[in-house]
Amino acid sequence: MKNILLIFIGVLIMTSCGGEKIQEKELNPTEIENNVTLTEAQFKNANILLGKIENRNISTTLKLNGKIDVPPQNMVSVSMPLGGFLKTTKLLPGMHIKKGEVIATMEDQQYIQLQQEYLTAKSKLAFAENEFKRQKELNSSKASSDKIYQQSEMDYNTQKINLSALSEKLRLININPEILNENNLSRSVNVYSSIDGFVSKVNVNIGKYVNPSDILFELINPSDIHLNLKVFEKDLDKLSIGQKLLAYNNNQPDKKHPCEIILISRDLSADRSAEVHCHFEDYDKTLLPGMYMNAEVELKISNTQSINEDAIVSFEGKDFVFVSKGNNNFELLEIKKGASENNFTELISLEGKNISNNTFVIKGAYSLLMQLKNKSED
Repeated sequence: MKNILLIFIGVLIMTSCGGEKIQEKELNPTEIENNVTLTEAQFKNANILLGKIENRNISTTLKLNGKIDVPPQNMVSVSMPLGGFLKTTKLLPGMHIKKGEVIATMEDQQYIQLQQEYLTAKSKLAFAENEFKRQKELNSSKASSDKIYQQSEMDYNTQKINLSALSEKLRLININPEILNENNLSRSVNVYSSIDGFVSKVNVNIGKYVNPSDILFELINPSDIHLNLKVFEKDLDKLSIGQKLLAYNNNQPDKKHPCEIILISRDLSADRSAEVHCHFEDYDKTLLPGMYMNAEVELKISNTQSINEDAIVSFEGKDFVFVSKGNNNFELLEIKKGASENNFTELISLEGKNISNNTFVIKGAYSLLMQLKNKSED
């Protein structure tokens, strides 16, 4: 009885071990082999064609994005140098304006005081000038001392400086001192547009007091808008000043806007990118500052080692080619490919081998891949 029990336990252990081996064998994945050899009949039926690497010029497209920008000289922040109350304005964001157009009227008592000071200084200058001339004549005949003559000269020059300074202050608030007199004093002054363009922002309302540092309006002249593209460091050497590109927005992807690169920044940001500024060859009123744009730059890669696209097969997310080893024997090698154009693809690397010294399967590569897969599954 004891011997029968021992035999039964041994059978169970052997059965258990055998099951583990079978299960382990089933869990091992099958791997595709790298070499396949065809018979002459198989070679003919597969319609395999061999060929070499070709040196070709291949064009590729670099896709970028950015937004429409305006150069600083085309953006104007309007302020009132002496401050004051906003009396009138009709501006609204988006409104078109012309250069020299009245865009607002300001009002303040200091404008009256400044005009008063100017006219008073003008009268004092006339008096100082006459006194200086009189003292000059007296001094020339020794009828007055040099000290009195020098004092009159100093007073005259001081009044000229004072009048000149007040004149410039009046021009700051758009008052012409040449036509100012006691009969046309005004408590309000006009604010004029210095550019042709449109209103970007309105920061004030009627009756509000503004300080000299406050921005009343922001104006934009869109005639010289440009495209500001973001380009990463790895692509900067592919671009050059004068290079052409096409820009478009997501709303109208079929409407292309020709541009030319005018400036490439060499200052990289934290994300290793630089700004590339482009000029629109044709101004389009539908393009507004701040609008996001896409761009396509056609790049020419000269004298690349290229192969027919039919030679490249994909398997498990990787790209491969078959290399002939002679006698209908072929080896599957992984590649790194580049740009493609006109059914040819740039071959960058060939699994550690020299690209130029090999003969490739340029037709019938998928038939060989199927042969390898079937061979691996047997």
